[in-house]
Amino acid sequence: MNKKILIDLIGLELIALIVVVGFKLSPLLLPKADVTVQPDPACNLQVQACKVALPTGGEIELNMGTRPIPLVKPFGIQVKATGLTPARVEVDFAGIDMNMGLNRPELKAQGEGSFVGETTLPVCITGQMDWQATVLVETGKERIAIPFRFATGNHE
Repeated sequence: MNKKILIDLIGLELIALIVVVGFKLSPLLLPKADVTVQPDPACNLQVQACKVALPTGGEIELNMGTRPIPLVKPFGIQVKATGLTPARVEVDFAGIDMNMGLNRPELKAQGEGSFVGETTLPVCITGQMDWQATVLVETGKERIAIPFRFATGNHE
């Protein structure tokens, strides 16, 4: 009888530990933002760089180094910040209708508001995929999120 109670207590402690760890790691998986700015939905990252004006002043531009954006091949990413000085820039790539895993490269500062990096998108078994590339900009005062959408595959 004591063994069963001990096993039950250990099980409850493991569940509590998983909940606490999940809560602590949730900002990594679901980044929080102080400001979310919606870009022009007509801008197509498969064709051109996309720019958005920030409500506090300044602009953020996202540019993919290769067009069309390839799957299972590395490609460059550039974010250009004008009118603000980011302390950190990341781009979070997420599948719209399907979880494609964590893919959030931190971009390296190149001077004059330019940040560059590289990533690789996984291939979807259907051959087409809708993506959201959320630019995450930390200025020290706030975290800004800009969710750009694009498609890869047959319906580009």
